[in-house]
Amino acid sequence: MRKTVIKYGLYSLLAASILFLLAFLIGKGMSYSVQETVGYITMVVSLVFVFFGIRHYRDRVNNGKVSFGKALFIGFMISLFAGLGFGVVDYIYTTMINPDFAQEYLTTMVADMKATLPAEEFEVQKANLEQQMEEYGGSGFMAFIMFATVAMIGLVISIISALILQRK
Repeated sequence: MRKTVIKYGLYSLLAASILFLLAFLIGKGMSYSVQETVGYITMVVSLVFVFFGIRHYRDRVNNGKVSFGKALFIGFMISLFAGLGFGVVDYIYTTMINPDFAQEYLTTMVADMKATLPAEEFEVQKANLEQQMEEYGGSGFMAFIMFATVAMIGLVISIISALILQRK
C-alpha cells in the first residue's frame, strides 16, 4: 500500500505543481475570479491520481479487492501529496515570484467591492477584508490554506472513488 500511495502521490504532487505554474502563466491578465476557477479546475485535475491510485492498489496489489476504508485512506494520503505540491508552489509564488500578491489582491477586491456595493456596506466589507488580510495574509498561512483546500477536495474525491472502487 505504501508504494502505491508514494507512487501516485508523487504523480499527483508533480501534476499539482506543473498545473499551478501553468495556470499562473495562462492566467496572467485574467480577473481573479477567472484565475480562481482555473485554480479549482487544476486542483481537481491533479487529484485524478486518487482514483487511479486506489484502482491500481485494488487491481494490481490486492487481488482485485479493496474495502471502503482502505480505499478512502489510500485516496486521502495521495491527496495530501497534491496538497503539499500546491502549498509549496503557492508559498514560492507568494514569497519569490510575486511577493506583492496579497496587496494586489486586496487592492483589486476593494475596487470591485466599491463598484458593486452601497457606500455603507462597502466600508464594512472593506474593513473586514483588510482585517482578514492583515491577520491571515502571510505567505505561510496562504500556503497552508491552499494545502488544506486541496486536501479537503481530495477527501471528497477519495470518498467518491472509494465508493466506486470498493470490492470485497
